[in-house]
Amino acid sequence: MESFLEAWDLICDYCKKQVTDVSYETWFSKLVPISLDFGAGVAIIQAPNEFNKSTIERGFHKCLNDAVQSVFGEAFTYKLITPMEKKEKERVPDDDEYEYTFETFIEGSSNKFACAACRYVAKEPAKNYNPLFIYGNSGLGKTHLLNAIGHELKKNFPDKDIIYVKGDQFANELIEAIRAGTTVSFREKYRKADALLIDDIQFIAGKESTQEEFFHTFNTLYESKKQIVLTSDRPPRDIATLEDRLKTRFEWGLTADVQPPDFETRMAIIKRKAELVGLSVPDNVCEFIAQKLKSNIRQLEGTVKKLNAIHLVEGATPTISTAQRAISDIVNNEQPAPVTVSKIIEEVGRTYGVSPEDIKSSKRNANVSFARQISMYVVREITQMPMVEIGKEFGGRDHSTVVYAIQQIEEKSARDPVTKATVSDIIKNIRDR
Repeated sequence: MESFLEAWDLICDYCKKQVTDVSYETWFSKLVPISLDFGAGVAIIQAPNEFNKSTIERGFHKCLNDAVQSVFGEAFTYKLITPMEKKEKERVPDDDEYEYTFETFIEGSSNKFACAACRYVAKEPAKNYNPLFIYGNSGLGKTHLLNAIGHELKKNFPDKDIIYVKGDQFANELIEAIRAGTTVSFREKYRKADALLIDDIQFIAGKESTQEEFFHTFNTLYESKKQIVLTSDRPPRDIATLEDRLKTRFEWGLTADVQPPDFETRMAIIKRKAELVGLSVPDNVCEFIAQKLKSNIRQLEGTVKKLNAIHLVEGATPTISTAQRAISDIVNNEQPAPVTVSKIIEEVGRTYGVSPEDIKSSKRNANVSFARQISMYVVREITQMPMVEIGKEFGGRDHSTVVYAIQQIEEKSARDPVTKATVSDIIKNIRDR
């Protein structure tokens, strides 16, 4: 069947339907698929800590077990492990066991430059492109490329210490190290790495102590000629609450962007994903999907997974009709209306009881100003519109006003759970319509 990583989305979807949003976010969202033991019928899943593990085993065992069985059959169960139980050093899996390699990455005009740079640093780390900074919207392959670099580095330099971590995980590890009094071990772990790969580095923005720690980690690795690779959803200069000294360092090496795939690349991705799960998809069906889904590789992958699920459960060969069903589970069958600035302002205004006219006006009372800042933040988050253009949409305000607004909302969201949840709900409501 599908690889564990591919099937994991189906397990997560099952769990989301069985528990509340709060329970899912608290207990399930941090789980990580590790491996499948088909002989023993066990899915190995990593929990972030012992407390999370024991809570799921006590309170959510049936939900997770049913989810695993819904994908792999009733003969399967799951086993939770913690990072402490997982071996720190694992062998590099063979290419046919590992999903995110350069061989499985579909190269096209939208990502060719970034892919070439990634291949180079995997072959010649810290020679020229250091740091390598890759940016682009969610779902365009940044994580795939970062994993491919790590996989290739481990193959080429098996004795080297290659660390892959997400930006929020780095921050959380630091917080835990400070609480536990183990900051020396934390620093040794990261500053003695031979290569440090950080996904979604933008998550350290606005976190003063994390940025301070990463500043020194970066300097140590750079001066020791160790490779640093970072990914983000935006270029360094546009990460509003990132310290200037870090923005400067992130641009010392090479900055490469990834764009939405063109039609030919989308076709190749669909065919490759289908091939990986052993599904034969006719060209006309591939073309239909590629024409419907234009901006996000994850949607293409999700559609192939749904087609495969329909094929496995119903025995149905992929057709335009089944493709329409698969797409309807991911996005509206008819392409949703584009998200406009007006739509965003209306949703924020509805939430905070402020008229769209007031949000775009020069009024400066607290409620209107806050709604305006939220609107600017959400416009940037959803549309990735340049900040100069955002300013024009809000009565001709300048670039610095937009940067300040985004910074204010990021900082308030970091310290106020209510603001964070409200902003998340606004973004979800806009995207779901």
